[in-house]
Amino acid sequence: MVRRDELLAYLHGLLETARFRDYAPNGLQVEGTATITKLVSGVTASRALVEAAVAAGADALLVHHGYFWQGEDPCVVGIKKARLAPLLAHDINLFAYHLPLDAHEIYGNNAQLAVQLDLIVTGRFGPEPALAMCGELSVPLSLAAFARRIEHALARPPLCVNGGEHLIRRVGWCTGAAQKYLEAAAALGLDAYISGEISEHTVHAARELGIHFFAAGHHATERYGVAALGQHVAQRYAIEHLHIDLDNPA
Repeated sequence: MVRRDELLAYLHGLLETARFRDYAPNGLQVEGTATITKLVSGVTASRALVEAAVAAGADALLVHHGYFWQGEDPCVVGIKKARLAPLLAHDINLFAYHLPLDAHEIYGNNAQLAVQLDLIVTGRFGPEPALAMCGELSVPLSLAAFARRIEHALARPPLCVNGGEHLIRRVGWCTGAAQKYLEAAAALGLDAYISGEISEHTVHAARELGIHFFAAGHHATERYGVAALGQHVAQRYAIEHLHIDLDNPA
């Protein structure tokens, strides 16, 4: 068992939330019971995940994508009411960490994606606090071979943009909707860049910059960080943890 406020303070310190200016509040977004014995983790606090947490008897839900995003309608109506109502009715805490979870050097989405793809991390890049990572493959691979590695690790084929005839050894990556770091990756002389999503202009940029690009899925690239963080919390405080991965093709 862990007290809600103790867990909140620990997560704030571990993820260094004060370093980030984010698009949504990081931390406790919905207050529930004061003590926690069972934690459910998942990528996005959708209605389906909330209902799964209720069915699992959770005291807390830990997610990467929570609520109250910048610019959204603040009124608690429609979808927002349907998501919040079960949390409030069942006294379930909702913890959400966005950019701090992307960035963490061990439990972060980018760090955990490196584990899945067997990438050797050598550094970071992008505006501070830097989110994107760069690293190397132990053995250079062709575009097709690296695409197969991504598909095998993430259980879905990536969308690939061929940036030339070169093999892939040095790789950059940033999970989610981070295709904007493609030019920075090319400027570092990287052979390939991986993100979750792709924009129309990204295809042309990759070809013209001479860098391979892989769009491996927003959800698919971001499901490992929150699972690792949830497991860490469970071990630290001797509470039960269940990670629920609800399929999302995006």
